[in-house]
Amino acid sequence: LSTFNQIDKRKQKRIISAALTEFANNGYHGTSINNIAKKVGISKASIFTYFSDKESLFLYVFQHCLEMVKDYLTQVMEETKEDDFFTQIEKSLLAGVKFIKQNPRVFRLYLRIHFDQGPKSRRTAIKSIRRYSVKYLTGLMENAKNRGELSKKLDVSKAAFVLDSVLERFLQAYGVEYLDAGLGIFKADENQVGSWAKAVVKMLRQGMEGA
Repeated sequence: LSTFNQIDKRKQKRIISAALTEFANNGYHGTSINNIAKKVGISKASIFTYFSDKESLFLYVFQHCLEMVKDYLTQVMEETKEDDFFTQIEKSLLAGVKFIKQNPRVFRLYLRIHFDQGPKSRRTAIKSIRRYSVKYLTGLMENAKNRGELSKKLDVSKAAFVLDSVLERFLQAYGVEYLDAGLGIFKADENQVGSWAKAVVKMLRQGMEGA
């Protein structure tokens, strides 16, 4: 990887972009290093100069995407720091939908990682996603408890699990038709998504304020 980090930044971006498209569209096992090399305009051997094998390239692309998500959520957290907890959750949910719209390849890769058979490192990737999501939600809840918006008795770890599950499932239903269950969330327009987000957060509020 040290060799890859030393090459021209524009070339790095072209390789990452081509690899992301391949992994997102074809899955790990269906991805061809030859196709990636052709899209970039370099030889297959050049790819293996930078990455020891296909799995190391996959992990690099995944980590790149995870950093994109982290940067995005850091921005959301900064923009909502003056809001109450449940407004933050609602805006986080809407921000997730916006991210999917703006970064469809990243979302497709996320789905591939979760639902396709991949390399052994797939488990590590899934664990990284879930850990970061729980960390993000835990931080919001701890701050809300300190502000007196949530009960001091609230079990934050269990609440983080519930929130993570609900938010993830909502985003999956928005992005994947067969995960929508006929509820009308899939590719819903802005008003419909906003209405759903408010309804989901209202139910979460009722449950958490009574905890």
